[in-house]
Amino acid sequence: MCYRKTKMSQKRRSQSWIELKQAGNEFFKTGQYGEAASIYSQGIKEVEKSGKKNPEDLSILYSNRAASYLKDGNCWECVKDCTVSLDLVPFGIKPLLRRAAAYEALERYRLAYVDYKTALQIDCNIPAAHDGTSRMTKCLTEVDGLSWREKLPLIPTVPMAVKEKLSLATSQQTTQHNGTRENEKSVPGEDSIKKALTLKEEGNAQVKKGEYKKAIEKYTQSLKHNSSEITTYTNRALCYLSVKMYKEAVQDCGEALRLDSANIKALYRRAQAHKELKDYTACIEDLNSLLKVEPKNTAGQNLLLEVQNKK
Repeated sequence: MCYRKTKMSQKRRSQSWIELKQAGNEFFKTGQYGEAASIYSQGIKEVEKSGKKNPEDLSILYSNRAASYLKDGNCWECVKDCTVSLDLVPFGIKPLLRRAAAYEALERYRLAYVDYKTALQIDCNIPAAHDGTSRMTKCLTEVDGLSWREKLPLIPTVPMAVKEKLSLATSQQTTQHNGTRENEKSVPGEDSIKKALTLKEEGNAQVKKGEYKKAIEKYTQSLKHNSSEITTYTNRALCYLSVKMYKEAVQDCGEALRLDSANIKALYRRAQAHKELKDYTACIEDLNSLLKVEPKNTAGQNLLLEVQNKK
């Protein structure tokens, strides 16, 4: 038995880091997380020993080993490896989500919230990040009360160049925190993103002039180029409210909330539309959701009182 283990160890040492990574992936898929972590460790040593310390290669290996640690319940080691992975390649989706899940398991809810929100800056179509943000919001409200946002660490701002690069490189599919694929989505190219932004800004200019119908046209054109921009939906919803197209406003706010379930503007504007449609129950539900996220929102409090008096 000892001889056999020695032979296996010698074989692994002779493998390249790519082969070791692939072998680790196979063990991970079959639920052998301890063995996977051990092989990823060997891969890390191989990369470091080669003298060609490619940060992307090392970042992947540390992130993969972190996933193995997370599955085995070794959350602190997962946090350490994800941090190293992110130091090597900042704003990686997978290490951010894995570290967030580890922090959540360790009841470090503020740190988990920061990582989930950072991931959503890079790709707003990640269900695991939306769900995690909602869970952390609930936990932090229970733990820290109404002032929970004031106690959060600084949430880093992801540079636009990084967003575009990582979104195009890593978000051809929606990714869950365990690294598996969920719903494949087409990601707009760099030119489409820029065109969408230009059209959105043109729409914003029309809003400032009070030209809401023209603004709606611009926002509609913008969404054809990039259908995952939350603020374009909420801006068009504002215009729909202004021209009394309340059902359309409800629909746009629904799209925004599908992308970010805790979006304040979408919740408030949908509540306004529901009020105008005399759907007071739906209005109150949206306002209650809004006030869970932002308890001191004065506009939300006032509208809730108004609607409760009508009901």
